[in-house]
Parts: sequence; C-alpha cells; structure tokens
Amino acid sequence: MEATLTPTPIETPFRRFSRNFFASKVATLGFIVLLLIVLAAIFAPVIAPQNPYDLAQIDIMDSRLEPGKQNIDHSLTYVLGTDEQGRDMLSAILYGVRISIIVGVVSTAIALLIGLTLGLFAGYFGGRIESLIMRIADIQLSFPPILVALILLALMGPGIGKIIIALVAVQWAYYARTARSAALVERKKEYIEAANGLGLSPLRIVFHHLLPNCLPPLIVIAALQVASAISLEATLSFLGIGLPVTEPSLGLLIANGFDYMMSGKYWISLFPGIALLLTVVAINLVADQLRDVLNPRLQTQ
Repeated sequence: MEATLTPTPIETPFRRFSRNFFASKVATLGFIVLLLIVLAAIFAPVIAPQNPYDLAQIDIMDSRLEPGKQNIDHSLTYVLGTDEQGRDMLSAILYGVRISIIVGVVSTAIALLIGLTLGLFAGYFGGRIESLIMRIADIQLSFPPILVALILLALMGPGIGKIIIALVAVQWAYYARTARSAALVERKKEYIEAANGLGLSPLRIVFHHLLPNCLPPLIVIAALQVASAISLEATLSFLGIGLPVTEPSLGLLIANGFDYMMSGKYWISLFPGIALLLTVVAINLVADQLRDVLNPRLQTQ
C-alpha cells in the first residue's frame, strides 16, 4: 500500500506576516484596542450621543455635570459627564480622538513621503545633493521638535491644516536620514550595479529598485511617529496654540478641565487623558511588534 504525500500548503507573505505579528499577545491586545479606537473615531458622528460642534445641541445649564447625570429634560444621560461648556464628554472624546488620529496619520504620511524621497536621492546621487539635504536635516534636528512647532504655529496661527504643516516640518528629517543611510548600503549591492549597467534611468532605479529595499525600517519609524505626532499635537493644543476651541482635540479637552481639577471636577480632564493614553500606548505596542516582524534582528531578548 503506497503512502500518499500531502503537499505542504504554500504560506503567502501576508499569512506569514499575520502569524508572526499576532504571535505576541501584548501586540494582539494593542491591535484590538487600536482598532476599536479607530472605528470609534471613524463612526463618531453615528455613535456619539451629541455633536459637540452643534451649538443648538449644547446647553450651558448642563455645565460640569458629574458622570451619569441627565440633562434638564432627562432626554440624555451624560455617561462621562459634561465639560464647562455643557458638552457631553463622551461625544467630545470621540470627536477629539478623530481629530487627533487624522492629524497624526496625515502629518506622518506627508513627512514620510517628503523625507523618504529626499533621503533616497541623497543616498543614491551623493555629492552636493546629499550635502545640501543632510545639512538642512541636521539644522532641523538640532532644535527640539516642540520648539520648532511652537515657532511655526506662532507665525501661522492655530488650525488643523497649520498644525499638520508644523508636524511635517518636525518629522521629515527623521525619515530623510534613515532613508539616506539605507540607500547608501543598498547602492553598493549588485542589483543596483546591474541596473546601472543595463542603462536604466536614475528615477527608475531609485523608485523601482532602491525604494522597496529601504522602506521596511521607515514603516516602523512612521508607526512610532504617529504616536509621537498625536502626543505633540495634544501638547500644543494643551498650551493653547494647536487647534482652536471649535475643533476640540484630546489635548484641548484636557486643558479645558485643568482649572477645575482642584474643585473636584476630575472627569473633564481625566477621561480625555485616558483616551489619549490608550491611543498612544496601543500605537506603540503595534509599532514595536511591527519592528520585530519586519526586522527580527531588532527583537528584544
């Protein structure tokens, strides 16, 4: 009786990545928490009990109500209480998370695109192009990120578009230096020399051959920088120079309740602070596992 051999199923790169990523229970928990936060932010207009931007839905008589209290006509229960303007804290947090995630993701994506492009060109072409780009990056990195953002926002004023510009200006140099270092290593390898020998254009070599091999470390940095951008935006909004009061991010919500902490109105700052903490921690947990999966040599022992 002949034994039949069962063919071994071919594991796709996506399935291998998923298996390695979700092998960590901590990373899986972080991913689930982050997914819930993102879904809550996306569907905030649907699930939020109140629109904190609609003045017709806000009553100043409901100002600083404790968690679990109802409004005057008993039509709405404020699960997390209200702030000094009478806004439902749960609704304000859902919309605030939405703004914070948008600012973090958009600013990081733009900074990644700019820094990656400049870094690849600096690493591949070298010479004066590399010197110019790296000297500009060195000057930018010599200043604390929050100082650069403070100066730019002081000049431009508050606003979601302006704070994204400020965060891009803070972040792009990290990607440029990393991309340039990776490009310097890859430029000396045989496949780049073969592409040059075939007479391929520099742009084709940079974006079709160099880019895919330089991208993994930048993806990890981008994942970590999203959390950093959200934290920096919250800090700037807390200081009153980030987003205007009509666009309440988590930092602004925390600042609104800071003056009431000593009078026992803890919930105005506490719940937005918890939401900010959960968001940043979840992103960092996912980014750490992403780093380990994309580059196993960096795994912690």
